[in-house]
Amino acid sequence: MKCLLCKSEMKERKVTCDFRLDDGLFIVEHVPAFVCSQCGERVFSPETTDKVLAMVARKSIFNRTVSVPVADLRKAS
Repeated sequence: MKCLLCKSEMKERKVTCDFRLDDGLFIVEHVPAFVCSQCGERVFSPETTDKVLAMVARKSIFNRTVSVPVADLRKAS
């Protein structure tokens, strides 16, 4: 498969995706995707997209949490 952006070769990999929903950040690991070896563009099948979005909608299935540092650029010096 060729990348739509840069025309380089894409390889099938497992990736980690993050989603912002309401005020939450949700992370889904081991998501199958085609990833461009040149620019990093990721392409997901419709089935994978549907499955991941259904998981995120069912917040109760997430079984662990991680702490995420947050910075505010307006306060950076």
